[in-house]
Amino acid sequence: MRYFIEFSYNGSTFFGYQIQPNEISVQEELEKALSTILRTEIKTTGAGRTDTGVHAKKMFAHFDFDGEISEKLVHQLNSFLPPSIAVKKIFEVKEDFHARFSAKYRTYEYYISLEKNPFSEKFAWQHWRKSLDVEKMNEACEILFEYEDFGSFAKVGADNKTNICKIYHANWEQNGNELKFTISADRFLRNMVRAIVGTMVEIGSGKLNPADLRNVIEAKNRGVAGTSAPAHALFLVDVGYDF
Repeated sequence: MRYFIEFSYNGSTFFGYQIQPNEISVQEELEKALSTILRTEIKTTGAGRTDTGVHAKKMFAHFDFDGEISEKLVHQLNSFLPPSIAVKKIFEVKEDFHARFSAKYRTYEYYISLEKNPFSEKFAWQHWRKSLDVEKMNEACEILFEYEDFGSFAKVGADNKTNICKIYHANWEQNGNELKFTISADRFLRNMVRAIVGTMVEIGSGKLNPADLRNVIEAKNRGVAGTSAPAHALFLVDVGYDF
């Protein structure tokens, strides 16, 4: 039987979601907890992989298990897992339902603090030394919808079979001294969101014009885009399925 598990995590102390040799990962902690409680080796498949330091407010993974799942499993897992990982629910799905390939979209949020704020510095990019033009950054967001090849925002050396992504939503929202960037797509390339944010900040600070984003995307060259924004301010907030 196949089960889906919904969970969240603070990625500050992890080297990403996916298991890494000689490094601590979210997947390793999750599988260790499941295997211990269910008394058999459990392997999980995540909806995707987040980079070192990136967080998830809503993440999914699936695992196969022949026995019955106790109603207490969520509580048992949360008791076993470190404070930085929290399981929300576990539920049965069809045997061919896949955490990664059945996902219809993913949504990320990125946070920027426009003031020096010691209470948000672990979860927001402190960008207070230079002002940002949010209107121009949102103008640039509209240009993203014109394209599907985002090779300019892909991590160099990544083993992507294709750089094609369909972006459904991209928007900057200001609330006081906080900026939030929300972006949804059918898939994301490794490092793509942080590279887009870094490029958007160059537009907001006046280094680039919104129209320059077309040249960046059409170059299909990572070296043309802006520097990747820091990982600690990025959150995976939703993965959509047709359950």
